[in-house]
Amino acid sequence: LSFICLCISIASTSYIYIYMALKCVFILFTIACFIANATGIQELPIQPGFNLTARLETSGGLVDCWNALIELKSCSNEIVAYFTSGQTDIGPACCQAIRMITHHCWPAMLTSLGFTAEEGDILRGYCDAASNLAPAPTPSLSMLIL
Repeated sequence: LSFICLCISIASTSYIYIYMALKCVFILFTIACFIANATGIQELPIQPGFNLTARLETSGGLVDCWNALIELKSCSNEIVAYFTSGQTDIGPACCQAIRMITHHCWPAMLTSLGFTAEEGDILRGYCDAASNLAPAPTPSLSMLIL
């Protein structure tokens, strides 16, 4: 009986040590959480003049790129006809969207509509050449009278 009592007292003593160790770990963990919370809620200094919304709306950046992509989706029939027949001209609004995407945005945006990189290069070349062609000058009234 004394042996059993000795074993129980040793076992209960070891549980007490485990309990005390876990209690210390819990207290340290709680203190660490409070410190992390206190340092995490500090305001970070914001650079003066840094306004992300205004920059995106006025810099001709992201908003213009997405608008060009939407325009390009609306004229995709024109582009498909251009590639299949080779005779159809691509309209100025569509070319403007292609130029915006290929020059000022990400040319890879064209692949989101299903065009390959080579087709994107062809469209860019066509629209660049079309924008360089100036319309023929109309004769003035003084030239017609002479």
